[in-house]
Amino acid sequence: MKDKTLNRATFAGGCFWCTEAVFDRINGVDTVVSGYTGGAIKNPAYREICTGRTGHAEAIQIYYNPSIVSFMELLEVFFATHDPTTLNQQGHDKGTQYRSAIFYESEDQKHQAETFISLLKSEAVFKNKIVTEITALGPFYKAEEDHQDYYNLNKEQSYCQFVINPKIDKLNTYYSDKLKEQYTAKS
Repeated sequence: MKDKTLNRATFAGGCFWCTEAVFDRINGVDTVVSGYTGGAIKNPAYREICTGRTGHAEAIQIYYNPSIVSFMELLEVFFATHDPTTLNQQGHDKGTQYRSAIFYESEDQKHQAETFISLLKSEAVFKNKIVTEITALGPFYKAEEDHQDYYNLNKEQSYCQFVINPKIDKLNTYYSDKLKEQYTAKS
C-alpha cells in the first residue's frame, strides 16, 4: 500500500486506458495504476495479455482517500462508465482481458460489491444480465510505463477520441460533483 491513509480498489472494465482516465478524474483518488491481474503467469507483458491466453484482465488499482470518496461511490462510477453486461467485451475490444471484474481485497469490499450488484439488479438498471465477476485479488502486475496515464498523454489519438472521450463526457455530465477541481471546467 502506498500510503496508510489511502485505501485501494482494483477494477477491470475493458481497456485499462479507459478506466484509468475515468478514475484519475475523481476527487479523493490519489493515484491510478494500470496493470494486469487474474491470470496464470507471473510478470506478463502487454503483448502476452493481448492474446487472451494468460487469463489476465487489463485492470486498474485505485489508491483513494476513503474520507473523500467511498468504495461504494467508486463502484457507482465503475458501473456507470462501462458495460457490465457484455461477457469478455467492451465495445470493439473482445477477449477475456477486457472482462468486467471487481478484484476484492477484503470481505467488506466483496460484500459491498455484491450488495451494489444486487441493487442494480433489483432496480433493473441494465436491460441485460450483469456478468461482472467478483474475485479475490491475486498478484497485480503494473503495466509498462507507456500504458500509464495513457489518455492524458495521447488525447489526440483516435482511440482516445472515439472510445475514451465519450466516457469522460458521461463522467462530466453525471458525476461533475465528484470530479477533481482541475477537471470541473474541462474533460
